[in-house]
Amino acid sequence: MGIVVQKYGGSSVADVEKIMKVARRIVDCKKSGNQVVAIVSAMGKTTDNLIKLAGEISSSPPKREMDRLLSTGEQISMSLLAMAIDSLGEKAVSLTGPQAGIRTDSKYSKAKIVNIVSNRLKKELENDNIIIIAGFQGETEEHDITTLGRGGSDTSAVSVAAALNADLCEIFTDVDGVYSCDPRIVPNIRKLSAVSYDEMLELALLGAKVLHPRSVEVGKTHGVEIHVRSSFSHDIGTIVKKEVLDMEHDGLITGIAHDKDVAKVVIFGVPDTPGTAAKILKALADENINVQMIVQSAQIKNINDIAFTCSSDEAREAANILEKIGEEIGAERVVINENIAKVSVVGAGMMTHSNIASRMFSSLGENDINIDLISTSEITISVTVDIEQCEKAVRVLAEDFELVN
Repeated sequence: MGIVVQKYGGSSVADVEKIMKVARRIVDCKKSGNQVVAIVSAMGKTTDNLIKLAGEISSSPPKREMDRLLSTGEQISMSLLAMAIDSLGEKAVSLTGPQAGIRTDSKYSKAKIVNIVSNRLKKELENDNIIIIAGFQGETEEHDITTLGRGGSDTSAVSVAAALNADLCEIFTDVDGVYSCDPRIVPNIRKLSAVSYDEMLELALLGAKVLHPRSVEVGKTHGVEIHVRSSFSHDIGTIVKKEVLDMEHDGLITGIAHDKDVAKVVIFGVPDTPGTAAKILKALADENINVQMIVQSAQIKNINDIAFTCSSDEAREAANILEKIGEEIGAERVVINENIAKVSVVGAGMMTHSNIASRMFSSLGENDINIDLISTSEITISVTVDIEQCEKAVRVLAEDFELVN
């Protein structure tokens, strides 16, 4: 008998009919001789509706209270799923994140899991219970409820799998695996049978919505293989693991990610003095704003411009911070551009092939797609383009790098 951890996203438990299908799937897994722990997201658009409701009360609700509010969505789906399993004749117990022993730091809305006290989980498994856990949440040392940010149920699942030394961690979603790029943009794109942690992490960070980046980090750190598959079929999906055999990984590029939820923030006229860039970035980090691509212009008369990208919903907060810093350091002005998108190519093949960047830029240029910012890493090249040209850029690159079936 092995321990199987499964995660079901919001679309998988969106209504009663789907909840019953998930319940039958979990029961089948149990009857196959496994101990089962399931992590669930909130039903359908529940989280969005709760955010909208809070917005009708306050334009800037306290983050602590938002976490308390948003945590209720997963608690509804966990209870209904436990009831569904009980109606099928199996024992089930539902647990909130805190009841499951998930301990986090106190960064409301973006909390990170510090550790999982697994005593309760092990006890319930010993009692032959199927465990249903509310994803996306935990608690601080002061017993305040926290949430892990959008997509945090993935992180909950992989973390629980690591804590229990589970034999398998399955992430059930509304797609049947990880594709080389978004199949809604390129319909005949290739599905990956396997992908390495490093490549999946880059894809997730750069806009691929299949897995939350922090779940991949946890999987890599603790050696948890992750099976991404559809909750609407029994097809084999994509395995995320440490290494990928050459026969599964025969291309230069593994995938193309795109992100339309991005903005460029520029602070103009920054004095070129030691420590200025650090002061700017520290102010952003102190407010938990995740800065992505960073570009500093060439120095002109001891003055620089510093540009970076961040998520669209953090752009205004980032600009407010920079305006305050700008007054202190004597910068000129701050400008936001939300009419951009980020397009990235990812692949371990970049480490041994030097022509990927020129090939990428040539493809975009030949198709009249203008590039704004550029950033690179060992296995990634990212550019920003006009948001209206984002999908065209993805299609062009998918064809050029032969990712299409």
